[in-house]
Amino acid sequence: MAETPSDLKSTPLTPDHIARGARMASFAGWNMPIQYEGIIAEALHTRSRASCFDICHMGEFLLKGDVNTCGLERIVTAPLKDAPTGSCRYGSILNEKGGVMDDLIVYRKAKDEWMIVVNAATIEKDKKHFQAHLAGPVEFLDLSDQIGKIDLQGPLSREAVVRLAPKAAALEYYTFIETEVLGKKTIVSRTGYTGELGFELYFPARDIPALWQALLRDTRVKPAGLGARDVLRLEMGYSLYGQDIDDDTTPLEAGLEKFVDFKKDFIGKSALASQKARGLKRRRVFFRSLSRRSPRHLHRIFVDGRDAGVVTSGTFSPHTNGGIGMGFLENISAPKGLPLTVGDDKIRIESVVADKPFVERTSLKN
Repeated sequence: MAETPSDLKSTPLTPDHIARGARMASFAGWNMPIQYEGIIAEALHTRSRASCFDICHMGEFLLKGDVNTCGLERIVTAPLKDAPTGSCRYGSILNEKGGVMDDLIVYRKAKDEWMIVVNAATIEKDKKHFQAHLAGPVEFLDLSDQIGKIDLQGPLSREAVVRLAPKAAALEYYTFIETEVLGKKTIVSRTGYTGELGFELYFPARDIPALWQALLRDTRVKPAGLGARDVLRLEMGYSLYGQDIDDDTTPLEAGLEKFVDFKKDFIGKSALASQKARGLKRRRVFFRSLSRRSPRHLHRIFVDGRDAGVVTSGTFSPHTNGGIGMGFLENISAPKGLPLTVGDDKIRIESVVADKPFVERTSLKN
C-alpha cells in the first residue's frame, strides 16, 4: 500500500515548502520537497550560485566517551582517534558480513565528545547497532528530533553563510565550528552532498524556520528539492544509501575502500579481508549514455548482448547534457570506454563506461 501524506513524518519546514509551491513526495518515510521551479533549474542554480536544501530528516547522535575504550573506533570504518577536534570523517558502519549498514559522518566536538550524522531511513537501526556495541563509560543520545539541518550549497554559499556566521569564512573542507547564528547555538560544517562549495548548518529544530527564511532572504540563494540534490550527487559519483549501497554491499564493491582503515579493528573487517583476498565478484561501474536518454534504477546493464549487471542510480545530467548512471557489473572488467547497453524490455540506451566525477570543474575545494 502506498504511503499517504498523513502516514509520513514532516520536517519543521514543511509549511514553508507548501507555501512556496513545492512538489512534495515520500522519501525515507518523510514528506519531503522534491522540486520547486524544476529539478534541472534547481541543479543549474546550485552549480552557478547557491541553494538551500531541507535535510531535517537526517539523524544525529551525540556520544561522549573515550574513542579507544567506548567502542566507537570499532563501530566506524574510518580512522577516528587521530581526528582533530573540529574535523569530520566520512565512513560506514558494517555488519559482520562486511555489508554497509549505513554511511555516515562523524564530527569530533571535543577530545571525548562526538556527533554522528546518519541517514533518515536507518536512524533506529543505527541506534540499536551503536547501543549494542558501545562499551565502558559512555553516554549515547539520539538528538534527531531536536536538531534541524539545512544544507547551503553552491559557489556563492560562502558569501551567503558569512552574513549569519562570519567565522565560517575560514572553514576548510571537512571541518566545522560551533558558533551562534540568530542567537542560537549552531554547528556549521564545510561539507555537503553536491560536489560544490557548501556548508551544513545544525540548528535547534523548533527554531529552524527562522534560519531557513534568513538564508533565503539572500537574493543569491534559492530553495532546492531532493530531486536536484539527487542529480548533483550522482554527477559527482556519490552513493545513495538504500539504492547504491546497502546491507548486502561491501565498501570494496562500492569503491569506498579509501574510507576503510584496515590498520585498525572494526566490525566486518574479517569479511572484508577475505573478500579482498578472494577478489571481487562484482564492481561499481560509472557510465554515460550516448544520448540524452536517462538510465533508471534497476535497469539492466548488457555487455556484448549479455546481461552483466544492474543500474543502481541513473538520471539526466544538465551539466553533461546526457544520461549518466552507476551500477554493478558481475565478474567483468570495465575499462573506460567499454560499450554498454542499459535498459529493460521497453528501452535500450547505448552507453560507455566513464570515470567519475561526471562534472569535474566545481567549487568544492575553493
